[in-house]
Amino acid sequence: MEKLTFQIRVADSTHKVYANQIAAEMENSAKERGTGIAKRSPSYLEAKMEEGKAVIALTGEGKWAGFCYIEAWGHGKFVANSGLIVAPEYRQFGLGRKIKQEVFKLSQAKYPESNIFGLTTGAAVMKINSELGYIPVSYSALTDDEEFWKGCQSCINYEILMSKNRQNCLCTAMLYDPKSKK
Repeated sequence: MEKLTFQIRVADSTHKVYANQIAAEMENSAKERGTGIAKRSPSYLEAKMEEGKAVIALTGEGKWAGFCYIEAWGHGKFVANSGLIVAPEYRQFGLGRKIKQEVFKLSQAKYPESNIFGLTTGAAVMKINSELGYIPVSYSALTDDEEFWKGCQSCINYEILMSKNRQNCLCTAMLYDPKSKK
């Protein structure tokens, strides 16, 4: 088996050509796994690239391989690393872990005092988050920013979330508190 190499970097406007492909794979992946994921439009992903709030992985040949982006909530008090996706043909190479590590570093650089959080149903993402220093928390420890919670509306589990008054859902909430590491 040949060794694959990937270029993992902060995305910029030159990477907007991949936005349609990334958005489609996010949606397809959620459907295949039967899990919830906040649906994002290609224009939303393009904006994250232009703002320098995304990490992209490309193959040595320049083919899109993976992606993740940053969202800030509560006036920057909270930051989420969202939309981690790896193209199916590049899964099982540890690429998701590398992307997550890079977007975590980017989040710390852009928002050094912010709590970094995520919601996930994936065991692999929970493991990566734990390695980075996240701990499982109750939903009340997350942002109360209404815009964040609106993002859950496109998730298949939204009714569950709302029926439980946004106190819990099928996702596990995980939080990295930079103060706990100092």
